[in-house]
Amino acid sequence: VNLTIYSKILYCVCLRKTMLIYIALSSFSLLTASLNLLVIISISHFRQLHTPTNLLLLSLAVADFLVSLFVIPFQILLTEPCWFLGDLVCGLVYFITSIILLASILNIVFISVDRYVAICDPLHYPTKITQKRVQRIVLLCWVYAVFYSFLLLYDNLKQPGRYNSCYGECVININSAVDIVLCFILPISAIIILYMRVFVVAVSQARAMRSHIAAVTLQCSVTVTAKKSELKAARNLGVLVAVFLMCYCPYYCVSLIGSDLIFSSSVEVFMTFIICFNSCLNPVIYAFFYPWFRKSVKLIVKLEILQPNSCEANVL
Repeated sequence: VNLTIYSKILYCVCLRKTMLIYIALSSFSLLTASLNLLVIISISHFRQLHTPTNLLLLSLAVADFLVSLFVIPFQILLTEPCWFLGDLVCGLVYFITSIILLASILNIVFISVDRYVAICDPLHYPTKITQKRVQRIVLLCWVYAVFYSFLLLYDNLKQPGRYNSCYGECVININSAVDIVLCFILPISAIIILYMRVFVVAVSQARAMRSHIAAVTLQCSVTVTAKKSELKAARNLGVLVAVFLMCYCPYYCVSLIGSDLIFSSSVEVFMTFIICFNSCLNPVIYAFFYPWFRKSVKLIVKLEILQPNSCEANVL
């Protein structure tokens, strides 16, 4: 009798913990979706925000929004001891997850390229980084993510469940060497090299501005103000990139330990949640560093975007 009572108490405690975890993760998913939806509405609606840089931020926000819709709920299901949605759904969800996460990585790379050109080659920035060119880059980014993910998971999609050792598992096997090189080492190396160059040029420009600040003419002061604006933008986006690296590096560093990436361990699930946390942090970074985002959110919350010509509102 005592053993039965103890078992019931243990079951209730485990059930309570499971419910708390579900509620916490579901709330996190809802918060991530809401914050990124605000970013998407802000950049899409207000005409002043239709810039090449913000278009890249919009693409990143879409990826983060999709993380909250697909990746986080999927990871919540993976915390269960048994997968009950079938082998095909298992493969498809990992396919979608791969597309979203790779698109996020590529967006961060192109944001770094954007800042590199803006700081290191400001005279040619308007001609090199145009709205139409960035639109094509964003489209290419997502198309490449779909194509790469399909090739990476082709065997798993062709024969769903081929790597499961028993019924109720959701195990995916991919080539770790290819994935780590193409999705981690090359993009991260590009990001670090670009921002190191941006940092060196930004420091030299800041020193030049301080040394000549007392003797500038009106025309020069406008130039100095423009340079300060670009340096500030580089710093803000640098924070975005740094947070991205801190959230993504643990996942791939753990992946380097094994010869193959086997997506079934609790460690992998935890590392994926760290990546998902990055999707929630990005809008928070915008709120801290971008006044236009705070102004846009106020207009959205007050439903002023429903008024005629609200897209022409001054949010800068």
